[in-house]
Amino acid sequence: MPIPTIAQPEILPISEALRLRRYDGALSLALPWYQDGETVWLVDGDRRPYTLERLRRMYEFLDARGELYWIELRENGTFRPVGDVTFWQEDMPIVLGDPGVRGRGIGRQVVETLCRRGAALGYRELFVSEIYDWNSASRRCFEGAGFQAYEKTERGWRFRKVL
Repeated sequence: MPIPTIAQPEILPISEALRLRRYDGALSLALPWYQDGETVWLVDGDRRPYTLERLRRMYEFLDARGELYWIELRENGTFRPVGDVTFWQEDMPIVLGDPGVRGRGIGRQVVETLCRRGAALGYRELFVSEIYDWNSASRRCFEGAGFQAYEKTERGWRFRKVL
């Protein structure tokens, strides 16, 4: 379910080679991402691989909170999912599930695009509920997009950006 009273776009273009596509329920394509121990560690702070049922529950939870998208990269003329992101004012969980695309600035482009969406929706601030201390790549991504840490949590920090 998208943000109440707000129409979620089917596609949010980012660049010629990158876009966000509205989540379509085809969650099994993401299962390999969430069975990778390192990815799960960055996302959840533990290394227990997801089952298809756990993945379904996660996507249902995220889809009920905001705009859930596949992050898609164009390669050889075809877009393919490489991660997911959910956008709502209080949080912006993002996963680049394909380790081969990490470190290429894709996450920052996604976050910056969603910040522009937030500004267009009239939001004055956006928040990230927690980035773990050990997830330095995520911290760099959000700080590079203008977010600042504002509150310590047990395992990391909460972030916000004034738009």
